[in-house]
Amino acid sequence: MELTLLGTGAPTGLPRPDCPCAACAAALGPDARAATALLLDGALLLDLTPGAAFAAARAGRSLTGVRQVLLSHPHNGPAVEVPAGLPQPGRVPDGQELTLLTGHRVRAVALDAPGTGYAVTGPEGQRLLYLPPGGAPAGLAEPAEAYDMVLADVVGRPDALAKLRAVGAIGPTTDVLAVHLDHDVPPGPELGRRLAAAGARAVPDGVTLVVGAYEDVPDVPRRTLVLGGARSGKSVEAERRLEAFPDVLYVATGGSRNGDTEWSSRVAAHRERRPGSWQTVETCDLVPLLLEEGPPLLVDCLSLWLTDAMDSVGAWDDAVWAERGEKALRERVLELTEAMRVTRRTVVAVSNEVGSGIVPSTASGRRYRDELGRLNAGFAAECEHVLLVVAGQAVVLRG
Repeated sequence: MELTLLGTGAPTGLPRPDCPCAACAAALGPDARAATALLLDGALLLDLTPGAAFAAARAGRSLTGVRQVLLSHPHNGPAVEVPAGLPQPGRVPDGQELTLLTGHRVRAVALDAPGTGYAVTGPEGQRLLYLPPGGAPAGLAEPAEAYDMVLADVVGRPDALAKLRAVGAIGPTTDVLAVHLDHDVPPGPELGRRLAAAGARAVPDGVTLVVGAYEDVPDVPRRTLVLGGARSGKSVEAERRLEAFPDVLYVATGGSRNGDTEWSSRVAAHRERRPGSWQTVETCDLVPLLLEEGPPLLVDCLSLWLTDAMDSVGAWDDAVWAERGEKALRERVLELTEAMRVTRRTVVAVSNEVGSGIVPSTASGRRYRDELGRLNAGFAAECEHVLLVVAGQAVVLRG
């Protein structure tokens, strides 16, 4: 089954008309995208968009062989005037299947938002799933057979991928393509990095792909360290890296701090951002978690783990520190980094980067700063991917 992407952008396209934002200003040349529309084997058109005939011609295709036009967006009727020779667009009711004379079978997939998803099976058995913008499947049953290709609003609804992965509808060789791309993420390297973290990729408008042919699916980094200063956006970045995956275990190392209302507000804000399917555990005992098999871990954060570790070894007392505290802390840090080295789980850890600020005025503050720098360096050495978040922007240091 051959797929030509006539467009890969949001319904209004990218750049948006008359939008002055930075992402739209940068969406030029190959980064400009028409509204998403899919042409399958020249016979089935999913979503009719303005300029579809010209887009097909630019891609070396023609719409003259189209036998069926189906709409996925939540509106009724065609989005634009139907070009001469094309059949009137329609919509398959949820749960029902349409069989074309060409041998394609199209089943409508129910969504958790207005609109219609389509699961298409080609004449030779290849399977593709196409979801409209803002939509995720509803009522998925486990286990499911993995699709060869999934096209979805990865940036806007990463949880759709999590739902599909949870039931096996996305497998290790499923080619996940991001469509309906809007100005939420700057085009170029930043978009590629965000999509790779979700195991997805983007292609330019006009590309033709063979559904079922093996593609180089982006590898999701198994161990990632996200560094950043206070309020830099490091926790948001870490959460974003796992929001397309189900059953994440969120490891909070800060505890509840009973009576501290400001801390409680911070914890509540973090909880509200996290997907409902994630579980949370409050602990600083990270080594057993790293050595166990299980779902991905998000550790937030190593800075508070270090505070707990320094408390436990008496690091704040100069005499204890000199006698046994420093040695004991080094052993704790080594145990943690060695567990990170051998872990088989996907891990995203957050830590503060404090070495570039003002030198602390107290000996204990300087000790903590130095030890956190050593911990971050040792932990980063065991990670495939290391990011530094500054003003909400992620800078790749490794990977």
